[in-house]
Amino acid sequence: MVVALAANLLIAVAKAAGGLIAGSPALLSEAAHSVADSFNEVFLLAALRRSRRPADKRHPFGYGKERFFWSLLAAVGIFVMGGCFSFFQGAEALKNGAEEKLSGYVAGLIVLGVAFVAEGISLARALHQVRRQGGTQLLRDPALRTVVAEDGTAVLGVTLAAAGMALHMITGQVVWEASASLAIGALLVFVAYHLGREARDQLIGESADPRTAARIRSLLEAQPEIDSVEALFTMKTGLDTALVAARVDLVPGLDSEQVEEVAVRIKRSLANTVPEAAEIFLDITDRPADEARESPAATGERGGA
Repeated sequence: MVVALAANLLIAVAKAAGGLIAGSPALLSEAAHSVADSFNEVFLLAALRRSRRPADKRHPFGYGKERFFWSLLAAVGIFVMGGCFSFFQGAEALKNGAEEKLSGYVAGLIVLGVAFVAEGISLARALHQVRRQGGTQLLRDPALRTVVAEDGTAVLGVTLAAAGMALHMITGQVVWEASASLAIGALLVFVAYHLGREARDQLIGESADPRTAARIRSLLEAQPEIDSVEALFTMKTGLDTALVAARVDLVPGLDSEQVEEVAVRIKRSLANTVPEAAEIFLDITDRPADEARESPAATGERGGA
């Protein structure tokens, strides 16, 4: 990721220089896009490092949600630095016009061509990693999602900028390049919105994967001492960890010592079977099953169960 950061910075400088020389709003929009991507690489590096810290007294469930927080900041960065600046460039070009000389046109297209190759290679590497992991990592890891989204929008953004510049020079109409800037801005805002929404859901307490929750419920229901599972709650505490809380009704006839032994054994079995279950809490109840099923707390099962 450090290499990707350095590459993004070099591309941003090249685009900015080319945009200023050519007076191209589309190329300047792409420069802002690359600057946003560079900041996002910093955010993602912070997410990877800080999320690996072990749990402590202040954060007993660990720092896994750091990934979600920094991914949210990355989405905000794409929106503010990339999307808003691109909209501004497009609006300014429509209002005041923009003229490009042949030398600036050639320089700008060369810069965009180099950027297209670099971003395309980066996107191919990211997609290869996703395919190698069967696509599941892309769904779970906000950092990887952000990288793939960044690379994909970078390739599309460069294509839009090049098309806008070429049509501007061919027709002499600045509206083509202004439209390219506005399209880049709309693309970045769209991507930022979706990345931000996903990061927000994970940050405020998204439930574990439905298949994981189903495995947990099945394991609990298979225990001979459990008469019924009245409620099951799960919440992601990190990329590979989740908190599990279950309210269970035990079969009649167990004394206090047996209840304690059963609870310990069930939690140990659950932790061994479902590695994501980092923290497990069991609420033992002796209410009749019919009464529990009628309770709003029992029927309001969250956590994907």
